[in-house]
Amino acid sequence: MDYVLILAVGLIAGTVSGIVGFGSSIMLMPVLVLKFGPVTAVPIMAVAAAMANLSRVMIWWREVDWRTCAAYSVTGIIGASLGARTLVALPQNMIEGALGGFFIAMIPLRHWLKRRNMVINRVHLAVAGLFIGYITGIAVSTGPISVPLFLAHGLIKGAFIATEAASSLAIYATKLVVFREFGVLPWPIFVKGLIVGSSLMVGSWLSKRFMIRLPAERFQLFMDALMLVSGAVMLGAALI
Repeated sequence: MDYVLILAVGLIAGTVSGIVGFGSSIMLMPVLVLKFGPVTAVPIMAVAAAMANLSRVMIWWREVDWRTCAAYSVTGIIGASLGARTLVALPQNMIEGALGGFFIAMIPLRHWLKRRNMVINRVHLAVAGLFIGYITGIAVSTGPISVPLFLAHGLIKGAFIATEAASSLAIYATKLVVFREFGVLPWPIFVKGLIVGSSLMVGSWLSKRFMIRLPAERFQLFMDALMLVSGAVMLGAALI
């Protein structure tokens, strides 16, 4: 029954994130933490997130902006490697507290970026990639930060979804390599990640039919609520 719940949430999370470009980790992490604990949940989510991003790249392959992807990913890979190494050295309660605090902090930060109406070029993305990659290595997901940057670069609809996913895929792949090196991604955990990731991939395929009809703006308030609830759950787990 636990896996039925996880897969059901994963299907919904994969569909929503396939439309708005982020949200799968925010929705799934509290469920995974409650089931497996944060030390196991983080690598499971990393595998699942990599699969979700891979599916979005496959769906929108022809619309990927590879130059923009490269500008963001080259520095993002370096940052993710450093961040993942930091994560494996942190105590369990600190991981839970950091994840919870991060999710909640992303709510005002995302709105601040949106109000600024910043025009982002590839140099800006390269600089941001190093910072966001590092945070991704620690905090599982940085979609609330990276999504406004890719939108400000001028990418829309399929091109936005595909390019952001391709960039994130490179970062999550780096994170998985580091986890493997430090022994926190043994095969049983990797298999659990594949199971969870399969539901995200199905959700990503389902999301394609809704992409044009349902604009991402309708989901912003919903995603803010999800980040607030998820952050509160993580902080509560850290205090128990």
